[in-house]
Amino acid sequence: MIEERTQVNYVTVNPNLRANVTDAIKYWERGRIFYNLILTAVVGIHFITGYPASKLQLSIDFALAIFLLAVVANVAYCAAYLADLFAQASGFRDFWRQYRWIVFAIGSAFAAIITHFIAAGMFPSNK
Repeated sequence: MIEERTQVNYVTVNPNLRANVTDAIKYWERGRIFYNLILTAVVGIHFITGYPASKLQLSIDFALAIFLLAVVANVAYCAAYLADLFAQASGFRDFWRQYRWIVFAIGSAFAAIITHFIAAGMFPSNK
C-alpha cells in the first residue's frame, strides 16, 4: 500500500496585525450599514421629489444600473481599510481609533454628494 501524506502549510500572522484587522473589520463593517442607509436615503429623496415622473424611469436596466452603482459605492468604501490599517500600524493608533469617525463622516458626506448628482441626473425634477 502506498501511503499518502498531506502537508499543511500554516502562515504565521503577526498578532498585532491580526488585532488591527479585526478592529478595522468591526468598526468599518458596522459603519457600512449606515453608509448604505445614507446613500439609499439620498436616492429615495430624489425619487420622491421627482414622483410621479420618476416612476417612469423604473425598469430592469434601471435596477441593474442602481445595483452597479451600489457595488461601486461599496468598493469605494473599502478604501477606508487601507487608511485604517496604516494608521493603526503607526504610533498614532490610539489617537486614530478615537477620531476615525471623522474619516467616516467626511467619506459618507463625499459619497452622498456624488450620489446626489448621479440621482439628480437619473430622476426628472418637478421644478
